[in-house]
Amino acid sequence: MTEARTPPAPDPTPRARGAGGVGRSPLLAIFLVVLVDVFGMTLVIPLLGPYAERYHASPLQATLLVSVYAACMLVSGPILGALSDRYGRKRLLLVSQLGTLIGFVMLARAQSLAMIFVARAIDGATAGNLSLAQAYVSDRTKPEDRTSAFALIGIAFGVGFFIGPWITGLLVRSSFTAPIWLAAGLSLTSIVCTLLLLEGGLPPQRATGDGPGGRRLSLLSWGSYAPFFRRPILGGVLLEHLVYSFAFTSFTSGFALFAERTYRHNGQLFTPREVGYAFAYAGFLGIVLQGGMLKRLTKRYGEGRLIRAGFLSNALGYAVMALVPTTWGLALATTITAFGNGTLRPSLSGLASQHAEPHEQGVVLGLVQSLSSVAAIAAPFASGLLLEHRQLIVWAALPGAIALVGVALGRRGSALTIRDSSG
Repeated sequence: MTEARTPPAPDPTPRARGAGGVGRSPLLAIFLVVLVDVFGMTLVIPLLGPYAERYHASPLQATLLVSVYAACMLVSGPILGALSDRYGRKRLLLVSQLGTLIGFVMLARAQSLAMIFVARAIDGATAGNLSLAQAYVSDRTKPEDRTSAFALIGIAFGVGFFIGPWITGLLVRSSFTAPIWLAAGLSLTSIVCTLLLLEGGLPPQRATGDGPGGRRLSLLSWGSYAPFFRRPILGGVLLEHLVYSFAFTSFTSGFALFAERTYRHNGQLFTPREVGYAFAYAGFLGIVLQGGMLKRLTKRYGEGRLIRAGFLSNALGYAVMALVPTTWGLALATTITAFGNGTLRPSLSGLASQHAEPHEQGVVLGLVQSLSSVAAIAAPFASGLLLEHRQLIVWAALPGAIALVGVALGRRGSALTIRDSSG
């Protein structure tokens, strides 16, 4: 991928040299850092719910582990973002990764359900890896290149969701904690990668006053976010991101619990091993889509059409999951939703970035992350309630119904874009 460089501007802040990698692509460096982080995260996702059940957690309590993580991230995310604007992305990324490492170690050594909740809270309180990585990318790319740049992060997610759950499926045969300890080791590796590969220094706006990193708002400044929602196009994109995040988190937070109550392999109900393999298949499809195909589709059809197609694919895929509760139905549903999830995240992030002014990039990216956290607080609660009352078909249909809301929002956004262009 050709490196996207920021426009020439005076930068009195010295950049890290030597290990920081002058001449290295910053996108390649951030790709490697995010990849290792995602490996750690995806090793844990397939077994978090069943792991909590070993400590007598109900389905609702198990899914609320995701909500606790998201709630802590909602509080700390804007703080980490603001500190990264002041002290640099690299320093705060290291703080975030250290918290992830501590959280994984506590999770592996948990002796009670309460300790699992504390481990997730610590991880969530320092969880800024993705938003800081997006800000790092936004600092160093032109607006028209950001969807492709964010797709590179999407590839890291795809690779992580392919290899991480697959390894979990292998390791869980020996013990439930083996994948968690490996995740902790990878988190430590990510810290080393950040130290050696990423450039240091302050974001460009510290030198120019209007760089793409922008200003960030605290959790108590939600009233200041209102003007962004009142903008015809940007407001719609933000709502679409909220809808996507709700549907995606509703699925991921409860899938392991749903699968071990629904699907059978060789006559036996699914275990974390089969759940890991299902996530791995979805990750493989994400790699295929975002490894070059998405860039071509974006150039040909534009983000708006891809977003509508992505929501429609998710609605169809989750409907198949609800109506065909077999392993073949799961394979078909995963194939369909892989296109939707693979296009929605980078397209929504890129479109939001394009419709924000350079000095607003930090605020908008922080708002996108906050909306993801809001969805990740509410969606697991709804998902857990449905699973606890054994409403399995309704559980599978819920993210599909939410995706249909995204289709409607996408149509409205397309009409506003046409009206704006003709005006």
